[in-house]
Amino acid sequence: MLNHSQQFQSVPPAQRSLILTRTPNLLFAWIGITLNIRSTAPMAETTGRSYDVRRILTESTSWSEANETALLEPFTHIFSIPGKEIRGQMIAAFNEWLNVPADKLAIISKVVSMLHTASLLIDDIEDDAQLRRGVPVAHKIYGVPQTINSANYVYFLAYQELFALRSGVGVDASIPEGTHAKERLIPFKELDRIVTAELLSLHRGQGLELLWRDSLQCPTEEEYVSMVNNKTGGLFRVAIKLMMACSTTNIDIDYVPLVNLFGVYFQIRDDYMNLQSTQYAENKGFAEDVTEGKFSFPIVHGVRADTSNRQILNVLQKRPTTPTLKKHTIAYLRDHTKSFDYTLGVMDDLEGQIREEIARLGGNSRLEKIMDTLHVVQPSA
Repeated sequence: MLNHSQQFQSVPPAQRSLILTRTPNLLFAWIGITLNIRSTAPMAETTGRSYDVRRILTESTSWSEANETALLEPFTHIFSIPGKEIRGQMIAAFNEWLNVPADKLAIISKVVSMLHTASLLIDDIEDDAQLRRGVPVAHKIYGVPQTINSANYVYFLAYQELFALRSGVGVDASIPEGTHAKERLIPFKELDRIVTAELLSLHRGQGLELLWRDSLQCPTEEEYVSMVNNKTGGLFRVAIKLMMACSTTNIDIDYVPLVNLFGVYFQIRDDYMNLQSTQYAENKGFAEDVTEGKFSFPIVHGVRADTSNRQILNVLQKRPTTPTLKKHTIAYLRDHTKSFDYTLGVMDDLEGQIREEIARLGGNSRLEKIMDTLHVVQPSA
């Protein structure tokens, strides 16, 4: 005697769909699955009780450490690998002027580090990067959806840290006697506003950079500097503005102009090193900015120095992954438009302005040491 599956196979194909619409169970029999509606009915139905969601919610465990660890894996993957640590060095250097209480300084450092690493996760996705700090980027290991969620989650965890920053005695209680007459430049109550404003700036800058890249629209140098002040300067300003809001000395001095100069210098230097440094090639890949199609500072100069030649634009459009076109582009920037020489000249000017501003603010040996470390020497011919 034929079973259900054998009987169904003997039916002409044209009639099978009609049979399946009238006898759905036959589909399961055909693939060798026996469906017993009565035996698989929920226990609640057989006992006459409703499904007890309240009991499940009441008895369910709270958010576990294991869940937290799993959710943060893409973040931890990058966070655990040492980077340039420039932001941490900057915080320590500016604290020579601002004397933020140790507990609040630790929270500020943590917030900035969390925001920075989370932004790197998103940045790597948007650039389709392969390497970060010498290891595969998070989304190549954990996937894009999980990495995006982890980065966004950390943004909110950083805001949670701000609640801790506001807790306890206000910083004005620890200001030395006799300095209360000075008006604090950034009020302690504006911590949330500071972070929100600078995260908006970061996304505006990043958005413009992506727009220029994807539309193959080369910005002017002025547009580039404005974009960098938003994108790169944003997280530097988060650190220093939070410190200014929590400082116990020099509460009425504005350090933001110095931070803005530093942010622009840092990004232009990063652009230069991406195309010229072997260490950068090991950590991020050779001339990765060319692969990303990015209008970095040397590339902006190279495009605009000779608008009759579209070689760079054509290469950027192709997003090359092999060395041939990248090496050609670097040679073009070095020999034809002299863009690397020009970039070094701009960096020297910016470094001079930064050192002048440090001196005007009273001097800071730690900041001077950072600038000494970042100084780029003209390569020998």
